[in-house]
Amino acid sequence: MDVMVHQGIETIEFSLGCISNTASYLRLWALSLAHAELSEVLWNMVMAAGIEININKYVNPIAIIIAFAFWAAGTIVILVIMEGLSAFLHALRLHWVEFQNKFYEGEGRCFAPFSFERILNGADDE
Repeated sequence: MDVMVHQGIETIEFSLGCISNTASYLRLWALSLAHAELSEVLWNMVMAAGIEININKYVNPIAIIIAFAFWAAGTIVILVIMEGLSAFLHALRLHWVEFQNKFYEGEGRCFAPFSFERILNGADDE
């Protein structure tokens, strides 16, 4: 009976781990989707609008250059930060979700913050 209970608990833990890993990858997919949509929005709102300006032949190239400057700045500021966030979240997911699920045992000493009082009282010699 004990083996069946243990196997039931292991099955539940494995199922929850699968759901957790799937949700974690879905967060990365959502960031990727947001990146693609923001790229399209920035292109349509800034660069395409600058290209469509039709005042005269002298102003059009200047408008395109200004639109490109705004588009490039917006792309770098928004999308590069999002890519950094995506890389950070992926590394964090690998450390916490994958590592903690497979290898971490949690056997060790309880954390005790540094304290001069504990050192002076000899309580740090445990």
